[in-house]
Amino acid sequence: MTTKNLQIVTVGGGCFWCTEAVFQEVKGVENVISGYTGGKAPGRPTYREVCSGLTGDAEVVQVTFDANVISYEDILVIFMTTHDPTTLNRQGADRGTQYRSVIYYHNDKQKEIAEIVISELSKHYENPIVTELSEAVTFYEAEKEHHDFYKNNPEFGYCGFVIDPKLAKLRKLHSDKLKK
Repeated sequence: MTTKNLQIVTVGGGCFWCTEAVFQEVKGVENVISGYTGGKAPGRPTYREVCSGLTGDAEVVQVTFDANVISYEDILVIFMTTHDPTTLNRQGADRGTQYRSVIYYHNDKQKEIAEIVISELSKHYENPIVTELSEAVTFYEAEKEHHDFYKNNPEFGYCGFVIDPKLAKLRKLHSDKLKK
C-alpha cells in the first residue's frame, strides 16, 4: 500500500463555486473546501460581508491533494487554464476584489513553483497575467450552503452559464488528469 503525500493549495479564480467544481473532477484531489482568505477585517467573514468587498477577502478553495498522484505544478496549470488570469478583480460578470485571481502559497517551494508556472503560462496569453501571489493566511471555511454547490444545484442558472463551460474546458485541456 502506497503512503499518500497530502498537500494543500489555496487558490481563488473568481466565484468559488466554479473553482470547487473544477477541482472536484481532478485525479488525486482528496478534498475541496470553499472559503475566504486574504482579508483585513478581524474575525470570520460571512459570504455577505465578502461579497460587499469591504473585508478584502477573496473567494477561494482550499484543495487537499495527493502529490504522489498529481503535482502541485499540475494543480496550478489546471487552475490557471480554467479561469482568466489576465483580468483584474473580475471573472466574467463577477466583479470585485473578492473575485481576484490569486495563489496563496503555503511554503517557499510552492511560491517558487507558482512563479515558474505563471512565467511559463504568460507566453500563452495575449494580455499580462495579473494573478496575485501571496503568502497563505488564515482560511475561513464558507457557510455550508456553498459546499458542493455545483453538485447540489446543477439546475441553477449560474451553473449552466458559468460553471459548465469551465468544466468543458477542463475536460478538453486536462482529460488525462481527471477522475474516471
